Amino acid sequence: MQVGRFLARAVIGSLFIGHGAQKLWGSFGGPGPEGTASMMESLDMRPAKRNALAAGAAEAGGGALLVAGLATPLACAALIGTMVTAIRKVHLPNGPWAANGGYEYNVALIAALVAIAEDGPGTLSLDALLRMDRRGSAWGVIALALGLVASTVVVEAGRRGPTNVPEAPAEPVSSPYPGTAGDPVTSDDPAAPGGSL
Repeated sequence: MQVGRFLARAVIGSLFIGHGAQKLWGSFGGPGPEGTASMMESLDMRPAKRNALAAGAAEAGGGALLVAGLATPLACAALIGTMVTAIRKVHLPNGPWAANGGYEYNVALIAALVAIAEDGPGTLSLDALLRMDRRGSAWGVIALALGLVASTVVVEAGRRGPTNVPEAPAEPVSSPYPGTAGDPVTSDDPAAPGGSL
């Protein structure tokens, strides 16, 4: 199980690092900071640039901590927060199925992160090396609760933040690739590179 936990951390954490890099630097065909800020503005996540930076940092930083197995409950909480926000701001109206732009992928990641926080990072981790390994049901609940609280704070603050563009009727953000799972894109042009939340 030690190898299994390490693989779970490595795969999930690496994917989050990639999503964060898409937002922060435009890596892997991502929208970069400007495209992510535009998406944040359209989702009423204001100030948009700050929220774009925070989302990218939470995903890249939380993902890196998860891969390393360092401050694992905190890393899980940060990543859970980004997934809860993605569900609330983008995927919830689309129902559960990812093919319809729904939230099944986000929920699966949240469940995996709660399990990692509960079971601990395992012996192949910096937490174990530094004797900071924390495990048990309480840590899973704490990571989930912190993620939920962080998402609520960010969403509520975003609603009250200043806007840089006139208000427009909200339209659901959907993928031009309806047959694939994943996050919303920042453009209606199917040829444009995708973004994520």
